[in-house]
Amino acid sequence: MVGFVFAALAIGAVVASLAIIWLLRFSTLPRAMYVSEFGAEGEPTARWFEVALLLLVAGAAVIAWLGRSIRPQIPVLRAWTPTVSLLVACGFFLVASQVTCTAGCPLPVGSTFTWQDFIHTLCAVLAFAAACWGMLQLSFVREHRVIARLSLLSAVSVAVVAGVGGLLSLARFGTDVGSWLELIATTAAIAWLAALGGVFAARAVTSRDSLAVDARQRLTDTVPRGALAAQELEELVG
Repeated sequence: MVGFVFAALAIGAVVASLAIIWLLRFSTLPRAMYVSEFGAEGEPTARWFEVALLLLVAGAAVIAWLGRSIRPQIPVLRAWTPTVSLLVACGFFLVASQVTCTAGCPLPVGSTFTWQDFIHTLCAVLAFAAACWGMLQLSFVREHRVIARLSLLSAVSVAVVAGVGGLLSLARFGTDVGSWLELIATTAAIAWLAALGGVFAARAVTSRDSLAVDARQRLTDTVPRGALAAQELEELVG
């Protein structure tokens, strides 16, 4: 029951985070804005973007903890658990939520370089990379086929979409398309977290029901044996 409650709260947090991000996107139309720009200095959306990231970090951390017993079978992916990968991603997103980019979120290179933009950009990239690595790890978990298939689909889609969006951002070309691609990749990653939390919630309910059935079965098995012992005792006394 406790696992189900934690999973439900975590799902609520990540879904709320995604809803806030999309509301921020619609509130800034028709501007072409990458996700990080919602939290840039001077933007009216900055405070809500921080709230969204903090909700994401909290929910993702709980979901990561719920999957702490899962480990992939492939040796190269077993150096650490998916839980560690997701918690690392949470750590970097937490830093990115507090060290936001400057107005316009310029690339931290050349004349536009600032340490603030560099730290934010680096943390955001590393957070996405750690999350994708966690997805890849979960894609090769044999005993959890639903999680494996879900994670593989998400890992491929997020990597491809975010990669194209990132290249467009670096090239400062097609920012309209690039900003939407980044938002789609973010949506896919957060939706994956929510789905993963849903799987853990379902497993918690199933596990609870199985324990209840086992307890009833043990009780049922015990009663006949007790009755038989009492009958044998009566026969001996008689």
